[in-house]
Amino acid sequence: MYQYSYGYELLELTKKFNLSISQVVMLGEQEKTGEELDVIFQKMKNNLMVMKESINKGLNEDLKSVSGLSGGDAKKLYERIIIGNTLSCETMAKAAASALAVTEVNASMGKIVAAPTAGSSGVIPGALITVARKFGKSDDDMTRALFTASGIGIIIAKNATLSGAEGGCQAEVGSASAMAAAALVELIGGTPEQCLTAASFAMMNLLGLVCDPVAGLVEIPCEKRNALGALNAMICADFAIAGMDSIIPFDEVVETMYKIGRSIPCALRETAEGGLAKTPTGIRLKKEIFEKVKRGD
Repeated sequence: MYQYSYGYELLELTKKFNLSISQVVMLGEQEKTGEELDVIFQKMKNNLMVMKESINKGLNEDLKSVSGLSGGDAKKLYERIIIGNTLSCETMAKAAASALAVTEVNASMGKIVAAPTAGSSGVIPGALITVARKFGKSDDDMTRALFTASGIGIIIAKNATLSGAEGGCQAEVGSASAMAAAALVELIGGTPEQCLTAASFAMMNLLGLVCDPVAGLVEIPCEKRNALGALNAMICADFAIAGMDSIIPFDEVVETMYKIGRSIPCALRETAEGGLAKTPTGIRLKKEIFEKVKRGD
């Protein structure tokens, strides 16, 4: 009754039963698992708690990745925010710092929520938790928004891909940004239609984004792209709530993302054989990390 494969089907269900996207997603999960709604809700709330913890850890600790390629940037940005010395507004800077924080926890082998992947794990918490704090939203409000995000992710997974190896970074950070944009719209009281519009905008903005991790590690340029994805989600949520129309329906954007992903050369799909991974610096860093591993450092 509450199952869907496409955005238009999800919207039809919200209209038919006069429900929000998060409610439809929860009821659909109940149908599939047989679990009580309060159990399903608590499981998602537990994910939120992990997201919060990873942000706090990344912002307040001097983390360093196992490879040594990254770490500490979230804390650096956060310190500039505290002294009021950022060019972007405080909310945007906090979202970027929070997204970076999660990715740095991931790179240092800490606990994160793959939402939808480890490589894009900073986008949703960075945007959602920052906006929720600005507007005084509760943990329950954020948890419901995460169900909205997951509903968008389900549609993308069914009709395209969430894998950078299959579709490039547009499939990871792009999908995460679309999920986050929809979640933000519901969080602040937007309609299901506006949620899908925001998701459309967010994915459109990142179409064609390649996956070219330096040394094959999810650090450079992945971490900074997470920050970009969080900010993209926020402005796209504003677009939708302001009444802008994405023109191209969400389902068509998802289909397009998949087609573009399949046409991206293999070298630019998480193989570390192209893009930034093949710059002189990228090649040197890969060699240095390989030698470090051989030595057992």
